[in-house]
Amino acid sequence: MSHKKPNLPTKICATCARPFTWRKRWAACWGSVRYCSDACRSRRRESNAEATGIQERPSERTNVRRTPG
Repeated sequence: MSHKKPNLPTKICATCARPFTWRKRWAACWGSVRYCSDACRSRRRESNAEATGIQERPSERTNVRRTPG
């Protein structure tokens, strides 16, 4: 890209506290965007669960193997 985009809105990520700029895919939901990436969003969920002592349900775990029967 040969030009800069100085007029794009920015926000501060709720997890890492770094600034991030508007992206075209966020055009419809920019008001509700709080995290700069999926990684920050997942880290925020993990830290909230640890802080509150809530255990995740088995259906929310990604590495769950279910046995037939």
